[in-house]
Amino acid sequence: MHTVLAVGRRFGGLVIVFLGVTFLIYAMTFALPGDPIRALGGDRPLTDAVVRALRAEYHLDQPLWEQYLQYIGGLFRGDFGTDFTGESVGAQMASRWPVTITLALTAWVLEIVLGIGLGVVSALRRGTVLDRTVLVSTIVVGAVPVFVLGVALQIVFSVRLRWFPVAGTTSGWPMAYILPALVIALFGLAAVSRLTRTSMLETLDTDYVRTARAKGLAPGRVVGVHVMRNSLIPTATYLATDLGYLMGGTVIVEGIFNLPGVGNLLFQAIRSHEGATVVGISTALILVFLVTSVLVDLLHAALDPRVRRR
Repeated sequence: MHTVLAVGRRFGGLVIVFLGVTFLIYAMTFALPGDPIRALGGDRPLTDAVVRALRAEYHLDQPLWEQYLQYIGGLFRGDFGTDFTGESVGAQMASRWPVTITLALTAWVLEIVLGIGLGVVSALRRGTVLDRTVLVSTIVVGAVPVFVLGVALQIVFSVRLRWFPVAGTTSGWPMAYILPALVIALFGLAAVSRLTRTSMLETLDTDYVRTARAKGLAPGRVVGVHVMRNSLIPTATYLATDLGYLMGGTVIVEGIFNLPGVGNLLFQAIRSHEGATVVGISTALILVFLVTSVLVDLLHAALDPRVRRR
């Protein structure tokens, strides 16, 4: 019963956050300067009658709160809206999700393998040159803006060394995705390695680990069974949460590497003032992040019995 109530509270909080965030995005998007309806005419201005008809068709002649309620009502029917050319936003996203999901999952796997690996090695080699190198490298990587890092790696590994394609997905997975995924993963990778290192160092100094060593257990068994099992709980929580961030963090990278994903579609929609597309994609990304957050809470409770007792 307690578990059911806890899950209910989490989902209740999810609904409140979802409504609040989507309303803010909706309000800010349609409050941007410029008139997207008149912009449809290009060099040939639309007549006032046509402008009024289009505003009525897209409900832009109604108060903001009524527009938002109609939009939320459409979401419950699986309708993410229609852009100003009459094309379904949901259909546009459906054709681009595979690229974004592939990119995000590739970056996530890189975070898990490299981040945890570097963190474990750094903790086991505490105070050595390797340990200090990992710490300094992760700090430096975290300080570089993502667009600078993306362009720099693209010039070095794609243009000069020609190890990876410069742009597009023609080469398929993994060649077309490794480099952009690495750009996204480097920031989370730095956090994962530092978090793993810190957690492992704390666990290595606990009494039960010293007792296991005193009993003569093999070092590999001490680290693999007693240290890793407890040390990776905060890392697993972070990685599960970061998957939601990775889905939304592909906007800049997809633009740099010209990947036809949801992030690239969002970037194009912002440039062309396609408010319905911007709100639809943002809403989908918010849903991914919120659902991931709830699953992380449940995962944390499953991994750590102390959380279940609260």
